[in-house]
Amino acid sequence: MEIFWQTIAHYNSWSWIYQLIIVGIGIILSILLFYHPRTWVKYSMKLYFAGVYLWISIAYYYFDCGIRAYSGVMALIWALLALVWIWDLKTGYTTFNRTHKYDKLAYLLLAMPFIYPVISLLRGLSFPMITSPVMPCSVVVFTLGIMLLFSEKINLFLILCLTHWSIIGLTKTYYFNIPEDFLLSSASVPALYCFFKEYYANYTHQETKPSRQTVKNLLILFCSGIGLILLVTLVKTLFLHI
Repeated sequence: MEIFWQTIAHYNSWSWIYQLIIVGIGIILSILLFYHPRTWVKYSMKLYFAGVYLWISIAYYYFDCGIRAYSGVMALIWALLALVWIWDLKTGYTTFNRTHKYDKLAYLLLAMPFIYPVISLLRGLSFPMITSPVMPCSVVVFTLGIMLLFSEKINLFLILCLTHWSIIGLTKTYYFNIPEDFLLSSASVPALYCFFKEYYANYTHQETKPSRQTVKNLLILFCSGIGLILLVTLVKTLFLHI
């Protein structure tokens, strides 16, 4: 646990100015995508995501977290996700066309990168040993928020990778004493449901086996199960800190 927070402190101490630049670019592109969704803006957002994912892969995991176990694997995973965005940029698969079905959840997710450091400060931590807006969890919730706002056609493979990664991240609440990760995991469950619901509503136009209703019920059951596991984990963590 000590190594975990030491690597975070070192990362924040040298990269805070770069994080501000990354966050600033993200805010500008998000506003442009929201109000002026031209083709070059959509391309720029995909390129931005690819660049941020590479930043997480190289700057965060490879260099600063190199002394952690499995950091090399995590660096590789985020590099591959960056390549997925490059592929999407080339193919135009994700359209970034605006929908209004999941705005409330999307806005909450977009706010979370700024909520993370606030939670760290409220529980007694201080800079640079806090969660910051350009760390893996923060980047994941920002990505999910953008994808929910523009959910007409999204890269489901990328969504599955991110939500799977965020749910697996529940283990960090125990081992590294980082309860902030409950924000990501709890938000990923409804986001996962919304993405799959949207997919089956838009792209499954004929009868399937199992039926669409059966798939929907299974999806609800699956997300409810994850939610129950999340609740039990949260309760156990709270008892550990009492």
